[in-house]
Amino acid sequence: MRNLWYKNAVIYCVDVDSFRDSDGDGIGDFRGLTDSLDHIEALGATCIWLLPFYPSPDRDNGYDISDYYNVDPRYGTLGDFVEFMRAAADRGLRVIVDLVVNHTSVDHPWFRASAGDPASKYRDWYVWRKDKPKDADKGVIFPGVQKSTWTRDPRRKEYYFHRFYEHQADLNIANPEVREEIERIMGFWLELGVSGFRIDAAPFVLEDLAKLEDGTDPHAYLAELQGFLSWRRAEAMLLAEANITMDEADEYFGSGDRLHVIFNFPLNQKLFLALARGDGEPVRAQLKALPALPAVGQWATFLRNHDEIDLGRLAEDERQEVFDAFGPDKSMQLYERGIRRRLAPMLGGDERRIAMAFSLMLSLPGTPVIWYGDEIGMGENMDLPERHPVRTPMQWSADGHGGFSTAAPKDWIRAPVLDGPFGPLFVNAQGQKTDETSLLSTVQRLIRVRRACREIGWGEMEVLDLGVSSVVALRFEWRGGVVVVLNNLADAPVTLDLGAVVGPAHARNLLRREADLRPDASGACALRLSAHGFEWLRLQG
Repeated sequence: MRNLWYKNAVIYCVDVDSFRDSDGDGIGDFRGLTDSLDHIEALGATCIWLLPFYPSPDRDNGYDISDYYNVDPRYGTLGDFVEFMRAAADRGLRVIVDLVVNHTSVDHPWFRASAGDPASKYRDWYVWRKDKPKDADKGVIFPGVQKSTWTRDPRRKEYYFHRFYEHQADLNIANPEVREEIERIMGFWLELGVSGFRIDAAPFVLEDLAKLEDGTDPHAYLAELQGFLSWRRAEAMLLAEANITMDEADEYFGSGDRLHVIFNFPLNQKLFLALARGDGEPVRAQLKALPALPAVGQWATFLRNHDEIDLGRLAEDERQEVFDAFGPDKSMQLYERGIRRRLAPMLGGDERRIAMAFSLMLSLPGTPVIWYGDEIGMGENMDLPERHPVRTPMQWSADGHGGFSTAAPKDWIRAPVLDGPFGPLFVNAQGQKTDETSLLSTVQRLIRVRRACREIGWGEMEVLDLGVSSVVALRFEWRGGVVVVLNNLADAPVTLDLGAVVGPAHARNLLRREADLRPDASGACALRLSAHGFEWLRLQG
């Protein structure tokens, strides 16, 4: 079980530059993050996922890396990183980091050598062509911002491939030397204590291998990565950003020898469709369609992350439903497929509904991942471009513009949310910490109960049909333990009969100190769920 720690983990995602500033320059750093670990520990998270903190021109939130073996000076030094790792370990917190190897910044020394030095060993480390392909405008990830996937370099007088922005040149993963370097990068950070990696853009990492004509299965490369990982650090895991369909899961998980965890993007999209409708059927249907996973495999569930909510796999009319409910203005939408908003304002600031969304996400089969600030109901700054509205500085207190930095807000890494109902005067961690009725306190209780319910991370799931469409009812069983979680997505109370679920047993409420639920003489067992209500029950006896 120790080697499969992620099965019952709760992951908290942090963007170092916007979490806490320790030196007053307006940019978050590792010392500020280290000083704030008590918040993450108290929340109940067991693992921190760090967005890229490596040296970078920072044209894409750090995903344009110019050095894989260091810390961006704005965030501190390698020594600060090591101190952070020690402090996290002292609190029992694991750390995973982003492995961004589909591409590098064009400012990376590797790319400069590849483009400018004909004798360089890096000559074939990127994907080059003498002529621009006719389909160069196909497969664009950021329409309206990115016009092509091929750009001419004046030094080499050839075109280089970039699946994303033109300042992010794709590495040639088909080159064995590149794959060897990737292992060297992983080994470096493993030696500094990380417990695994979140692989950025995993399907695109495999693109070059898919083009080989020697019969190579590109997904077999994932087994190479896991093999190296398990050799260097047995309990380390690979979490992949892979927006795949369910029929592709076998290729990515393998027999348990490839990826350990994959973000469940299709389920996330159905979750927001269900929230928009106030009807649990989209979630129930998607859960029933989940394929069986190998014993070491796991999904990652989430509400929000650092990117837009991708709705690309929904039908056109379904996508419009979600847009109408949560992003009706064009400014709230991105690339005609996603929403660039925070969870709390999307749900109207209704803490009942936000808490129910957390309860639903935490009760889905898989490892829950929480985006920093969502636990206190932070808002977004819609004046920021592209995906930045959800990356505003953490709101620690009602003082000092939110307590992120002593610098003037105009000098902060990103403009904060200062006014309105989601400003720091009303939404901040310090104020909610001592309020037992706050969203933060509710999320803490939910995480505490979720960690105690190992059945969800480890057990078999059953979708229950209780005859009320607004309710997502899930039953989990593992090693004789049975947990039932009920979530009402409707803005109206409902009454459920749990007689068939509880049977001859009784159900103990895990969130409140209430009398156990027991069937009456007729076998009925009534339970009332309030509007956006939820209950976590453990069957006993």
